[in-house]
Amino acid sequence: MSTVESRPLIGAGISRVDGPRKVTGTAPYPMDFSIPGQAYGAVVQSTIAAGRIVRLDTRAAEEASGVIAVLTHENALRVGTGPVTVLGPAPPAPLRNDRVVHQGQHIAFVVAETAEQATAAARLVRADYEVAEPLLDFRDPRAEQVVDPWEMDTSRGDPASALESAEVTLRATYTTADNTNNPLGLFATLAVWEGDTLTVHDTSQWPSMVRTTLAMVFGIPESAVRVLVPYVGGGFGAGLRAWPHVVLTAMAARMLKRPVKLVLTRPQMFTSVGHRPTGVQRLSIGATREGDLVALDHRSLISLSMEDGDFEPFSSGTAFAYRCPNVITRDRQARINIAVPTSMRAPAEAQGNFALESALDELAHVLGMDPLELRLRNHTDVDPRNGLPWSGKALLECYEVGARRFGWNERNPEPRSMRDGNWLVGYGMASAMFPWFGQPCAAQATVNRDGSALVRSAATDIGTGTYTVMAQLAAGELGLPVESVRFDLGDSDMPNSMMAGGSGLTGALGNAVHDACRRLVRSFAELACGDADSPLLGVSPDDVECTGGKVHLAGRPDRGESYVDILARHELSELTANGNSTPPVATELGMSLAGAYGAKFVEVRVDADLGVIRVARVVSVIDGGRILNAKTARSQIIGGTVGGIGMALYEETATDPRTGRIANGTFADYLVAVNADVPELDVVFVGEPDRATATGTKGVGEVGLVGIAPAISNAVYHATGKRLRRLPITLDALL
Repeated sequence: MSTVESRPLIGAGISRVDGPRKVTGTAPYPMDFSIPGQAYGAVVQSTIAAGRIVRLDTRAAEEASGVIAVLTHENALRVGTGPVTVLGPAPPAPLRNDRVVHQGQHIAFVVAETAEQATAAARLVRADYEVAEPLLDFRDPRAEQVVDPWEMDTSRGDPASALESAEVTLRATYTTADNTNNPLGLFATLAVWEGDTLTVHDTSQWPSMVRTTLAMVFGIPESAVRVLVPYVGGGFGAGLRAWPHVVLTAMAARMLKRPVKLVLTRPQMFTSVGHRPTGVQRLSIGATREGDLVALDHRSLISLSMEDGDFEPFSSGTAFAYRCPNVITRDRQARINIAVPTSMRAPAEAQGNFALESALDELAHVLGMDPLELRLRNHTDVDPRNGLPWSGKALLECYEVGARRFGWNERNPEPRSMRDGNWLVGYGMASAMFPWFGQPCAAQATVNRDGSALVRSAATDIGTGTYTVMAQLAAGELGLPVESVRFDLGDSDMPNSMMAGGSGLTGALGNAVHDACRRLVRSFAELACGDADSPLLGVSPDDVECTGGKVHLAGRPDRGESYVDILARHELSELTANGNSTPPVATELGMSLAGAYGAKFVEVRVDADLGVIRVARVVSVIDGGRILNAKTARSQIIGGTVGGIGMALYEETATDPRTGRIANGTFADYLVAVNADVPELDVVFVGEPDRATATGTKGVGEVGLVGIAPAISNAVYHATGKRLRRLPITLDALL
């Protein structure tokens, strides 16, 4: 299917259709749902990182006011294992045995009449442990290593020989910290059983996956499970898995035969819903003196929990980022006693891009070359892995527009050469890319007797604007004003959707909505074209289009009739069509699937005496294919940029190296970028609709973060002359 070339690259930047509900406080988030007769749960967490539970004393908790039950591994319902998804296996089931593998592991679940009673009683549970020595450093040689579990390691050419003979070589090691997703909304679950039918309100970015997981865990058909997620208070990847607390809540509700609700606390979020894994990366680069890359060797070691299969191949993007004949990428994981890691905005690419783009900046300085010129010299319009052209890549335009808007050519390339009073001024830049990702998706479109339309899919809107952009897309396909189209989501009973993650939902869901709407228009056309009373009698359904709520001969709006008239004459209250999308196949297209690209330019100011770093300017130029809504897309890049500033300068989940306890598990102690840390952000979109799919979109949720950390790090080097290879960059490191 070819791209809809007649559609504009940039869609109307209308405000969010769900905005009024959010700003007036009427949008129902998972923690807002309650039903009569519900009980409340509270988790009890382990205070050791490794060992086993010798005894759990629950008597005081059971005798506390309002307590209904205390679930432990000794009395909990035995449940099954969740599915393996495209993101890996399901997290371990809760309360399976007496083994403890990380601090904060759920070891008991208290249910009481009120949330306060459950919380108070949870503090009364006492655990005696047989303590084992925890493994807490992923570089510890005793840690079990997992080697290329998803077969994503790559190799081409002869990197070792090319490095040996290269005119210029650079070898460097980069470290990225453990970050915690920290969405504003606390994760919550409300579980209600009616016989063998389960309804769950949950904080999730993937209702269909939660439905499948709960069905497998409790041994019931998927049709007996309904998951509702109309709004999500943020996720950044934390909502892409069905976590143990979700199973615990549903388990308690089934055992007690009454609804149970759980809302995690902020400290519990740090150990219950994932985090970005820490890692160390070693890069070796070989180049000619003119700056042509001849070899890239990128290897990483990444933290992994004891009982999980989360995988983030840090080095994978290096395999196709630049033109280079000899490349090897290798990723390893080390099992240690930490809570389960998970995807966090721009997973793998955020970390891998930091190492690669920092190393290229170092190489440029060794060569005495402009860092932008080095990237331009090694740009590739084809996928180096297979020689196929990209389905859409405007990275050269990103460089050109970004450099001009930022004033890159005005920099003095000498480190520590630019000042403004006591502030050292530094310019840095980096390329950005997030690889293409998509999964099968379905949607349903209906036009009603009053001329309004309803489009539905079991997706979620995590704040990215899905409600809005899908309504816009459907309105355009159906020839209706946006005000006449309602898009419903967040219900697993609706047509199956992929997750809101990996920058894949807009493309996959958009193509499904496109398909459903096109099928629906054709259904109307077939009714009209075979109707003796219709002005379209005898016209081929292939020759019609729709505008203004009317199906008409293409280019002839005077020859046609409205949806309302067609439905009325056929005595129909509505007409419905279903649509689907499946991921395109590169070999069938003759093109490699291109993700979003970008160029990031950053100015920093560093206090010459104190080492205080301030980000002064950021210019982000993005190739996101066809942009459905300029306002929501820009918001995504702004949000990603703020996350990138946090990753570069502030965010680090600090774990006690002796006990495994997270030492900064609150918003008072875990630093995130706030308004005072964020300058005016310049965002520009360039490029053309992507050629791989009908709608021409890519997805910009992740690429906004990618490239920000290395651009900041490179700017700090330019300002100070100090090359820092560990994130976050802190005052003590500069001083």
